[in-house]
Amino acid sequence: MGDISELERRISFALERIEKGVERLRAAPVPEGAAPVQEPTPPETVSAADRAELAELKDALEAERAANAQLSERVRAIREKQETTLSALEKKLGSATRALDAAQAENARLKRANADLIAANETLVAAGSEGAGALVNRVMQAELEALRAARTAEEAEVQDILAALEPVLAAAETRANEETSDA
Repeated sequence: MGDISELERRISFALERIEKGVERLRAAPVPEGAAPVQEPTPPETVSAADRAELAELKDALEAERAANAQLSERVRAIREKQETTLSALEKKLGSATRALDAAQAENARLKRANADLIAANETLVAAGSEGAGALVNRVMQAELEALRAARTAEEAEVQDILAALEPVLAAAETRANEETSDA
């Protein structure tokens, strides 16, 4: 198809040059005494086969132009689809990044609270006074609750990671299945 496009371009260029030359000849003043330039008459020797071949070539040229227009339209449609898809993915990535940042901040807060609670418990246990038994129980319950909250946050983080990996793993599995079926 590239050869046809190149030939089409060259023929068009040659026809334009010929047309410009003919126009210049028509516009040029006729010197005195010279016979005026007459329009060339098509030679009678052009065979019907040549005319048929010319008609076939013109039809082929038009068919190639139509195919080129269709391909150009397809390329334009594909580019538009890619731009739309890219825009949607960028929005989705931004949203996921913000959610991840919020989850990481919450996780860090829970870890700090847990560390503070553990330190307070160690201090209380080290003080070990006899009247602090009920207080120690409450502190231990609070520490246990903080540990549960930290574990829940970690589970949520693991679920987010797994959710992000699922499409990647599915695509890899699809590619592996296609390669296996192709082999």
